[in-house]
Amino acid sequence: MYVAVSTDCLPDLQMPEVAEALANLEFTSIEIALRENGTALSPSRIAQEFERAAWLAVRSHRLDVCAYDVHIEATGVEYFKQFDAICKLGKITKVVTLTVPSAELGTPFNEEVERLQKLVDIAEGEGVRVGMKSQHGCLSGDPDTVKVLCDNVKGLGLTLDPSHYMVGGFDLKRLDKIMPYVYHVHLRDSTKDNLHVRVGQGTVDFGRIINMLERVGYEHALSIQMDPLPGLDQAAELRKLGLLLQTMV
Repeated sequence: MYVAVSTDCLPDLQMPEVAEALANLEFTSIEIALRENGTALSPSRIAQEFERAAWLAVRSHRLDVCAYDVHIEATGVEYFKQFDAICKLGKITKVVTLTVPSAELGTPFNEEVERLQKLVDIAEGEGVRVGMKSQHGCLSGDPDTVKVLCDNVKGLGLTLDPSHYMVGGFDLKRLDKIMPYVYHVHLRDSTKDNLHVRVGQGTVDFGRIINMLERVGYEHALSIQMDPLPGLDQAAELRKLGLLLQTMV
């Protein structure tokens, strides 16, 4: 395992400036968030201006890119068109794992299985894989549902975010059943009442989570995923959590 950091952690910067800033914080691997923000690395622009997006994606300087965090706002046919372009981007930039959100609670199970299977099929055609993000308020917010979805969608994995399960009231013991499906990991410090708190003031047992991952042979990134908190030095917070995780892997 190794420590990485998401570009979402510095939301005021865009590529390649955000990559340089994270490199200055002594990170060696980043996760690039692909959001509809008007930049060349927004999902719609990737589909429309693929060559420029690919050029910008590889301008990560001395940093490795461990994953793409995919947020597509389009619907219908356009949704899958943009996802296909992102899969092609993953192939040519040698990024294997794509994280996608799962559907909100209340979405028919079979409908979500069909959508996720289509995403997995598109991704596998380009040699990349899909990790559904664990998220409170979505179908993936329940470990039991995650297991059923992964069992029903051949090739689907999980981007594990234990903070969302803490907020959802699930004990870490409940996560044993979904550890074999983990493709990627998002981490921050949290409490059962707050998804994100200052590093050191939460109750996330990082050591235990890492031990659980080790038991299933997980060898990929532990990606720091936390928005800036008002009044705190985000760079200092990132350094603190990065150093803490480095001592554990």
